[in-house]
Amino acid sequence: MTSLRHEFYETDERLILSVFDRGANPAEISVKFEPRKLTYQNGDKVLSLQPLKGQLDPDNSDYTVGQVKVEIRLAKMVQGRWGSLVGDTPDPLATFPSTSSVPALSAVPISHKQKNWEGITTEILVSEKDKSSEEDPNVGGDTTVNTFFQKIFADADDDTRRAMMKSFQESGGTTLSTNWEDVKKGKVEVKPPAGSEWKKWS
Repeated sequence: MTSLRHEFYETDERLILSVFDRGANPAEISVKFEPRKLTYQNGDKVLSLQPLKGQLDPDNSDYTVGQVKVEIRLAKMVQGRWGSLVGDTPDPLATFPSTSSVPALSAVPISHKQKNWEGITTEILVSEKDKSSEEDPNVGGDTTVNTFFQKIFADADDDTRRAMMKSFQESGGTTLSTNWEDVKKGKVEVKPPAGSEWKKWS
């Protein structure tokens, strides 16, 4: 079995993988798309990537064969950057119930425990600032924000988690809401940052 050199670049909606397989015959190539796995095979040359960093949409993924390389276009199920091809990041679509499978709220006994989000925010930001000043003055930024959202999600009740997942997915990562009462009413609109324009992949 021979491994193949490959490289990739990505947008929020797609990841484009180039597999360098000079003179590949389209009739002999097999590309198999699975939600968290990609398999490319040409005779004894095989490239298997799993688990993929995010979930792909097999129905909207495709590939083209060139003289020097095969370009594989992976459609992402959830918009956003992966940063790498493979990783053990939990798949939010597999571990979190879709809104269609969530029971009606009237049929589910709900116990609300109010969170002090402002207090949590302050605590995390101060904690990260203290750590970064001890270790490296340049540490922080995205790491601090990611830690903040992970903390909120981990401590949240089911409704808050539903709201966060639904708003983030439907808005293409431009909105994150913790209010299920607002989010459940309809699709969350895309709200790009000021001065930016939202564009669909074409």
